[in-house]
Amino acid sequence: MKALHAIFVAATVGITAVTSPMTAAQGQAGHIIVTPKDLKWADVPSLPPGAKAAVIEGPVNEAKPFTVRLKFPANYEIPAHTHPVLEHVTVLSGTFNLGMGDKLNKKQTRALSSGSTAIMPPGTNHFAWTNKETIVQLHGTGPWDITYVNPSDDPRKK
Repeated sequence: MKALHAIFVAATVGITAVTSPMTAAQGQAGHIIVTPKDLKWADVPSLPPGAKAAVIEGPVNEAKPFTVRLKFPANYEIPAHTHPVLEHVTVLSGTFNLGMGDKLNKKQTRALSSGSTAIMPPGTNHFAWTNKETIVQLHGTGPWDITYVNPSDDPRKK
């Protein structure tokens, strides 16, 4: 098994270095196989405390494809924010409550259960929350970043 090192820049996701296990299968270069036990979870300074990320493909700070899993604890909230690139979110486990707007409002969200997908264009203000541990997978083409609607919500500035 070969390990591919993916670098997150502190200004983007906030993880400085995450090792993502990748396997070249059957001698085909670029073929990636990752099982859940291979994931290396790390804190995400650009999200409120408690979130964990595991890079599968990256890096997210370059104009290249990326795939990242995010794990959120129960009763977790992500304030309203945007991203500069198209964001694809697939719920792998738990329930990801997603809403659109300038401020987190639990009454204005849609509960996305396991298997659900959301696709948000660049610059779309959105927010999310969980009521139980939830894992989502993000993918897209970087460079990825997060900008909070209310700058005081940005944990990197605290």
